[in-house]
Amino acid sequence: MPRFKLTIEYAGTRYSGWQIQANARTVQGEIDHAIREVTRRREFELYGAGRTDAGVHALAQVAHLELYTDLPPAVLRSRINDALAADIHIRQIEKVPHRFHARHDAVSRSYLYQIARRKTAFFKPYVWWIKEPLDLARVRDAAAAFVGMKNFASFTADEPGEKSTRVLIEGLELAEDGALLLLRIQGSHFLWRMVRRIVGVLAAVGRGDLTVGQAAGFLDERSGIPAALTAPASGLFLERVMYAGDSGPGPLRGVFRVE
Repeated sequence: MPRFKLTIEYAGTRYSGWQIQANARTVQGEIDHAIREVTRRREFELYGAGRTDAGVHALAQVAHLELYTDLPPAVLRSRINDALAADIHIRQIEKVPHRFHARHDAVSRSYLYQIARRKTAFFKPYVWWIKEPLDLARVRDAAAAFVGMKNFASFTADEPGEKSTRVLIEGLELAEDGALLLLRIQGSHFLWRMVRRIVGVLAAVGRGDLTVGQAAGFLDERSGIPAALTAPASGLFLERVMYAGDSGPGPLRGVFRVE
């Protein structure tokens, strides 16, 4: 059966995450329905590189699709997009070897988080507005503690004992773009809610609610504080999923500009 690689962008505001769920509207569910409508096929596999939570967006989610079809990739892409709502868009469909697996073959992932430092009338679903001033020097100092192979047990809501909570964070970048503060976190993989809890802790450091040492200490001893500081889903984007031979995520920039 032919296998395709799909690169997908979506605004997650209206959806209960990526993965199909009973009695909930999800991104995977919408794409699954569109494929059925377009191809009249019932037997196919659609598998994403990662599960984004409710309200989280994607600039370039990756999925593989195993499907019998005579349609060329460009035609298949066009017809699926015509069947999808405007907030989900298949950017690319390409044939790949049958052994390609969207999740297992991924070597790195990057997430982008957007913090607005002023109230915005237009982009509320895509930012976290923080009213208080943020000390970016302190945020950068705290961010450095998260880079490397670290134990993120305090930063996940996964069930203890199900899998290792040690994750390799390859980089954590900060940049200013107008009234936006941008954070990019790149790593081998991510635990459930891990990125949002890291962002929440860094924001607390920037506001002066936590010290740099306290933030780093959450990696040494399990604490419930990061869970209480979880950043909203609205500002989070799955930016890139990288495979062997891919270049990095490129320059850090916002999805839009807020002056």
